[in-house]
Amino acid sequence: MQRAAEAQFGHAELALLLKALAFAAAKHRDQRRKDAGASPYINHPIALADVLVNEGRVHEVTVLAAALLHDTLEDTETNPAEIEAGFGAAILRVVQEVSDDKSLDKAERKRLQIEHAAELSREAKLVKLADKICNLRDVAESPPANWSLERKREYYDWAKQVIDALRGVHRELEAVFDRAYANRPA
Repeated sequence: MQRAAEAQFGHAELALLLKALAFAAAKHRDQRRKDAGASPYINHPIALADVLVNEGRVHEVTVLAAALLHDTLEDTETNPAEIEAGFGAAILRVVQEVSDDKSLDKAERKRLQIEHAAELSREAKLVKLADKICNLRDVAESPPANWSLERKREYYDWAKQVIDALRGVHRELEAVFDRAYANRPA
């Protein structure tokens, strides 16, 4: 039985979430994560939604759909018009907020994530927080095969700078991030 404090999705909300999941799965279908096992990329957006719902008790359809779609603009051939047509302007706005500009070099993209974190909408901050939680867990449990200890540490420290810049959005998820960060490679 579902707890009274948890939101119940209506048919339209559930349909939108499943549509977002199917869209993300189709867009990421040929992509693999950089871990040694080359896990399917779609596992990552699903993990974000799982963290938001099951650890953060976030039940906002806009946030959850944006979490499922968060890497489609950045890492696939998806264009903003596709997301807006399928999911609306509000979800597109959140996806755009958390998407890096791939025309910039990696160092600049990372710098901008730190610089812009405080300016993100509440919804985008939640997606960004879940993303960094999942990424730290991935680096701890199944890191990219070619990452040195130093690169892992640098990633952890950079992720912490991003999250420190957006703190105050969700105390429980920030505590989840802090626990993940506590596993920083020594």
